[in-house]
Amino acid sequence: MTTRWPWISTLVSLILTLSPLGRDVVESAFFAGEALSRNIWAPIALTIFAVMAAVILVEWLIRTYFHNRRARGATTV
Repeated sequence: MTTRWPWISTLVSLILTLSPLGRDVVESAFFAGEALSRNIWAPIALTIFAVMAAVILVEWLIRTYFHNRRARGATTV
């Protein structure tokens, strides 16, 4: 692990969002012609986005923790 950038979860989130199913969810949530469809799909899509953002944040925190731990080096007790 040479970088702190959370590239794994970012890449997975991007692939899921740009897949046909992800694009359909985004379209139904924000660009649908019917208000009922937007009202049903908008909270679902926003929850999915929040979960993806939380996973990216957790990966970044884990990578930062390991990066700082390796930077300290081995300690002798």
